[in-house]
Amino acid sequence: MVDSPIKLYHAGSSECFGDTGGVAANERTPFHPRSPYAVAKASAFWLVDNYREAYGLFTCSGILFNHESPLRPERFVTQKIISTARRIANGSPEKLQPGRLDIARDWGWAPEYVEAMWLMLQQDYPEDYVIATGYTHSLESFVSIAFATFGLDWRKHVEQNPDLFRPTDLMLSSADPGKAKVKLGWEACFGLNEVIKGMIDQC
Repeated sequence: MVDSPIKLYHAGSSECFGDTGGVAANERTPFHPRSPYAVAKASAFWLVDNYREAYGLFTCSGILFNHESPLRPERFVTQKIISTARRIANGSPEKLQPGRLDIARDWGWAPEYVEAMWLMLQQDYPEDYVIATGYTHSLESFVSIAFATFGLDWRKHVEQNPDLFRPTDLMLSSADPGKAKVKLGWEACFGLNEVIKGMIDQC
């Protein structure tokens, strides 16, 4: 037995929501996972919920939308975009080859999201929270801003690769982080431009 009270934070994912038809997802939005990763995350969410209800444990899930930082490996599309744009700006003749450019996501700054995680664990009672900026942007916008930051016209350096299209990729991911603002006093300060600048400046 451990004398000190234990508080457990679980890293949930916005992927659990699946396609919400453009409606901003909040803590009451039903899950409809559309990938093996999302199914696993949804299962873990309900396991955490069950232990909280059955045993009175302080367990909570942060349902995080996309959160970026320079620590992302290049297999993540955001880091791939920035790393490729940097190399092209330095003289590389390569092309960026993303999949769909018309998908849209809510991208935030990971260090801010860690603060939200910490705040969840400072509460008197455990609850689950959607953590996001509340603003959705297309991947094309992300590419455009990243390349422009390096003084490049993205249209000259990007070629879509249909081989990277996913059969069940979400077209639009939108979030309502209102509960976190009201109950945690947390609100994202970094918008898309600041996220991209932060990733570039700190690499």
